[in-house]
Amino acid sequence: MSFGSSYLTLPDFEYVKPKSLQEALQFIDQHKDEAEILAGGVGLFAFMKERLVEPRWVVDIKAIKELQTLRDDGSKGLSIGAAVNMNQLLDFAPIKDKYKALHDCISLLSDPLLRNRSTIIGDICEALPYVDGPTPLLIFDTEVEAASVKGTRRIPMNEFIRGVAENALEPNELAAAIHLKPPPENSKSLFLKHTSSSEFSIVNVAALCANPSRPEARTMKFAYGAIGPIPKRVHEVDGIFKRKAPVPRLIDEAIDSIKKSAEPMTDVLAKAEYRSHMLEVLAVRAFRRLLGS
Repeated sequence: MSFGSSYLTLPDFEYVKPKSLQEALQFIDQHKDEAEILAGGVGLFAFMKERLVEPRWVVDIKAIKELQTLRDDGSKGLSIGAAVNMNQLLDFAPIKDKYKALHDCISLLSDPLLRNRSTIIGDICEALPYVDGPTPLLIFDTEVEAASVKGTRRIPMNEFIRGVAENALEPNELAAAIHLKPPPENSKSLFLKHTSSSEFSIVNVAALCANPSRPEARTMKFAYGAIGPIPKRVHEVDGIFKRKAPVPRLIDEAIDSIKKSAEPMTDVLAKAEYRSHMLEVLAVRAFRRLLGS
C-alpha cells in the first residue's frame, strides 16, 4: 500500500499492551486522539509509514481475551471480536455455511500470511473506499459494538462509515466486536469484486437471496462498495424482487435502482464511468447466480 510518500520507516511512538479490555479502555479514555489501536496492524503501520497518522501511543489489543470472541449463536446471529484474524474466520464452519458472502470476501483479501494478522474490524475501521469488508456486512444487517469506559453501544453498519478514513467511533471508543444477524433459512449469499492490477476493489458487490422461486416469500438483499466513499445497501432492491414478474424484468428494474443510488468516483484506480459499468456487470451476475436464471 502506498499513497506516494517517500517514508519507509515508522515514526516514534510508545507501545503499550493492556492485559484486559477495561485496561485498554481506560488508557484510550485518558489519551484519546494520541492513541491508535493495534489489532493486526496491517493498515495502521502502512498509514504510520506514510505519516498519515502519527500516534504518540500504539495500543496492542491482540492478546485481550474479551476481544477474541468468535461465536455463532444460531437465531441470535454471529459475533466476531476485534482480535479475531481473517484466517480464523475462513476456518469457522458457520461462516462457510451461513455467511458465505463474508467467507467469499475474506478469501479474496490479500494472502494467507497477511490474513494471519489482518482483522475484519480493522478493515471496516480504516473506512477506505476500496476495502471489501464492509460490503458483505451490510447484507447481514451488521452492528458494530463500540466500547468505552462508560459502557457499550451498537452502531448499524450502514451508519458506521461516514467518509474516507472516517468512522462513527468517538476518540475514547474502540470497536470491540461486530454482530451479524442470522440470514433467512435456506438462503444463499455471495460476494463479487472487480480489480485491476492490485487486490483493491474498483467495484465490489454482495447479495443474498432466500426462496428464489417464490416471489411472495422471496428475500433479496444487495450492497456495493468501492463505488464512492461510503459503501451502500440498496434497500429498494428488497421490494422489487417480491413482485410477480419475469425474473429478467425484475433484474432490469433492480439495476436501474442500483445505478440511481450510486455516485461513482474517479480516482487513480478507475474512472467513474467504468465503475458504473462494472457495477451493473457484477450486479447482473450476482442476481442471475442467486436466482438460477
